[in-house]
Amino acid sequence: MSRIEDFEAFIAIVENGSLTAAAASLRRSLQSVSRSLAALEQDVGIELLQRTTRGSSASEAGLEFYERVKPAIVSVNEAKLAATRGIAEPAGKLRISAPVLFGPSYLVPIIAEFMLQYPQVRVDLELSDAFVDLAAEQLDLAVRIGDLPDSSLRARRLGSLRRVVFAAPSYLDRHGVPEHPSDLSRHSCLVRTVDSRPGLWRFHVDDKPHSVIVHGAFRSNAMSAIYAAVMNGLGLGYSPLWQIKDLVDTGKVRLVLEAFEPTAVPIHVLWQDSASMPAKVRAFVDFLVSRLRLGGL
Repeated sequence: MSRIEDFEAFIAIVENGSLTAAAASLRRSLQSVSRSLAALEQDVGIELLQRTTRGSSASEAGLEFYERVKPAIVSVNEAKLAATRGIAEPAGKLRISAPVLFGPSYLVPIIAEFMLQYPQVRVDLELSDAFVDLAAEQLDLAVRIGDLPDSSLRARRLGSLRRVVFAAPSYLDRHGVPEHPSDLSRHSCLVRTVDSRPGLWRFHVDDKPHSVIVHGAFRSNAMSAIYAAVMNGLGLGYSPLWQIKDLVDTGKVRLVLEAFEPTAVPIHVLWQDSASMPAKVRAFVDFLVSRLRLGGL
């Protein structure tokens, strides 16, 4: 009776066009592939391949046999993988992409805890604010902030993140606290110049999305400069809350217009859709979901 290795050898020969190429793709010796083919042809009782000096191609009967056999072999291999996946220990390199500012503060502590629990896992963390292509960059998974484009990726929602207006107490003492987004026209608002629409701040007014164009004497391309300007009393800033949470907690800035905050921005973890999810990816996704705490952000 033919072994599954014999069927795999036949499939590889058909797809690669020769015994030599098939042996290379399977990482088996030429003699081993040749023996598998001979055993399969003897078992089936027909010649499956037509051999020439330039290579091998399926006979008419062999091609029909190939089309019937390949799906069955793929299913068998998937079943074997599924059977072993449940007991496989997460191991190997785990390549993760995360936003530049979010990754170090919120993801690295979770990665450290994960690596203590699974010492066979090595982590490569790539920080990028771009929606990188997981397949092209050979990434196992990515953490992304924002609405997701349509794609073939699998995803789990980790929560949502607030966008807030804030100012130093010294500024609010001098200029008063804005009570409505329309009040911003009378305030100095600090604008990030690299935004797609600089100075466009989004809110939610009367249960509807509402945008306001703001202006101010200080502008910068970097949020770090905006935060420094806010703390020095130059005006109001607009930012994801998670980026300034420490400033809020220490009283260096105060939140305003909280009743008009726009819809919170979703955050997800994504990975490539496949018939078999590697144990290291499955384990990290579950671990991240259980550990990431975004309450109040």
